Amino acid sequence: MAFVADAGRVDGSWELTIFVTDLQEECRLRVKGDLHVGGVMLNLVQTLDVAQDWSDHALWWPEHNMWLLRPRSTLDQYGVQADAKLQFTPMHKNLRVQLPDLQVHNLRVDFSVKCFNAVIQLCKELGIRHPEELSLLRKWDRDDLKRVAKEVTKMKKKKDAGDASPGPLSANGTLHSSSGSIDGKLSPYPSRSPLGPSPTSTLVRSPGTSMSISAYNTFNGMLSPGSMHSLSFEGAMESSLANSPPVPSKEAFQYLFRPKNFAEKARMNCAWLDSSRSLMEQGVLENDFIMLKFKYFNFYDLNPKYDAIRINQIYEQAKWALISEEIDCTEEEMMVFAALQFQIQLQSGLPQSEVDGSGPTSMNFTETDEIGAALSDLQSSLEGSSISTPGDITHIPELADEIRFFKPKKLTLKSYKRYWTTFKDTHIAFYRSREEVSGPPIMRINVRGCETQPDVNLATKKYAIKLFVPDSEGMSEICLRFDTEQQYCHWMAACRLASKGRTMADSSYESEVTALQNFLVMQHPSSAPVITPSEANIQPEDFIAPRFFKKIKSKQIVQRIMEAHANVQEMGLVEAKMAYIKAWQSLPEFGITYFRIRMANSKKEELMGVASNRVIRMDLNTGDSIKTWRYNLLQTWHVNWENETVILAFEDEKVTFAPIECSCKTVHEFIGGYIFLSTRSQDKNQSLNEELFHKLTGGWAS
Repeated sequence: MAFVADAGRVDGSWELTIFVTDLQEECRLRVKGDLHVGGVMLNLVQTLDVAQDWSDHALWWPEHNMWLLRPRSTLDQYGVQADAKLQFTPMHKNLRVQLPDLQVHNLRVDFSVKCFNAVIQLCKELGIRHPEELSLLRKWDRDDLKRVAKEVTKMKKKKDAGDASPGPLSANGTLHSSSGSIDGKLSPYPSRSPLGPSPTSTLVRSPGTSMSISAYNTFNGMLSPGSMHSLSFEGAMESSLANSPPVPSKEAFQYLFRPKNFAEKARMNCAWLDSSRSLMEQGVLENDFIMLKFKYFNFYDLNPKYDAIRINQIYEQAKWALISEEIDCTEEEMMVFAALQFQIQLQSGLPQSEVDGSGPTSMNFTETDEIGAALSDLQSSLEGSSISTPGDITHIPELADEIRFFKPKKLTLKSYKRYWTTFKDTHIAFYRSREEVSGPPIMRINVRGCETQPDVNLATKKYAIKLFVPDSEGMSEICLRFDTEQQYCHWMAACRLASKGRTMADSSYESEVTALQNFLVMQHPSSAPVITPSEANIQPEDFIAPRFFKKIKSKQIVQRIMEAHANVQEMGLVEAKMAYIKAWQSLPEFGITYFRIRMANSKKEELMGVASNRVIRMDLNTGDSIKTWRYNLLQTWHVNWENETVILAFEDEKVTFAPIECSCKTVHEFIGGYIFLSTRSQDKNQSLNEELFHKLTGGWAS
């Protein structure tokens, strides 16, 4: 963008040149350094003498990449001199925002506030509760995952700089640029580029309203706010957000990250924007293509009554993560996910009131009924789940079974040995026989802080657990194998709780066992599918990750999906989505965000996984856990900006590492963000503490 500046001072004043983006004109003002920013904008508006609402405009300083948003601060306080080149530009600009379900909406976004606040405003418009779980990230092409992330960032900055020149004016006088477009397309949905409501408007939402996607296709283009057509459009958009139309995977794949190894999985996370800086400061331009996704996998208070849109968007993000192979699962698990997806598509074509009885016609609540339902919800949330032995809260349950144990070693054959095994508190003890329980065990393992991975194959009746237990050298792997599903579910639930430092006396133990049992039941194929493959008429590539096509024929895949569907055919729409989300959460790789790092005093590249309750040092090639540190032992965490390292101080050691491809602020923000989410209380009416979020994620000593 060309500027003309006069650096000569006259009587302590000088000419300041400001480019007005709406008019594409330069305006010269004679100002002094002690003039405050508000006075500059007032003089500018008076000089322009154009009948226009300038209330949404502010001054942007491109050379210093900053907004001048404090109206009472003077030019001298900001460091503005005679050669400064400023822009007078709207703070709210159009942005093409892709949601987790791949729909793209042209929305008005505040480019002057921190990214965290911009996401809050977006989620308010879209009707998504708990916006602190989401964030924005740049769109990378498939080829970008093969390059070093820093090179990709430099390339995109050069491209943005080339596209920064004034483009053609739109009807309302705003600039349009072509940056951020993907092959000239906006969305995998055909002929669809919906425009959301204005920043000051909100969608009128009635949870449980009947959803229909047919009306959505009829709206395309700008509608005037407040009109009957715009209200109908907002209702149609809300319906499409709560019940997304299906998209063929061939069209969707060009909008998805498809990593082939852990290095590419780590590279994906370099695209997240900094939550503490504005969009403009991070090089985001008007009409750029930006993705809104769930960043933190710690979903709080998922309530079907209020979260129809949120649940659907979580489900869609989980679905595409599995189909695009962002997260791995077994063959049996993939068939369950496909069956649930098929059931959701079947139910989405029915009125919601008929699906799960949550529509307004079926409920017909009076005011008294609503108050009673609210009181029941409050009572259940206060009471929580009952433990298995309510009569004696001091008793800690214990497991005792004959199971097979194996500890892998290099250059040895795999051989399981049977032991009588007990599990109490967070310790597993092994005895040669049941009669020796009164004596000392031959081996005792504390599984607190361990990593648990299921190793289940229903076809061969294999029920096993892989435990990575912390020891002096890092993580030691042990394998436990069981004879029945019931044994596996109880021991797996106990191991998961013990890894978090909790025992089987915890109120969540029984629900954890039940969830595991239900997931295994869904994996058992039915001998007589209700819907035959010929009746289903589905494309298997829209339900199954590509790697399964190498060993299973297309007809067999459809047959197996229908067999698995027989176990979930009675589920309603929301129930099936919740089952999909819970099954996704049970996968070993769920919720782990990867970063390529180099530990202090080491030249070897490794992987650091950041999860909701721990950080994991991992092997870059295999993804095997080397060592795990829990947040409950974390005392301080901050960034050394000089050498760009992240420093985590635990009770017993200090962990220092340097991210290789992304900013250390990105890694620190994930850790601080999860700690912030853990501070959320059971009070459903609590306000979002933005100050605390930025304090925990800012990168300074915490």
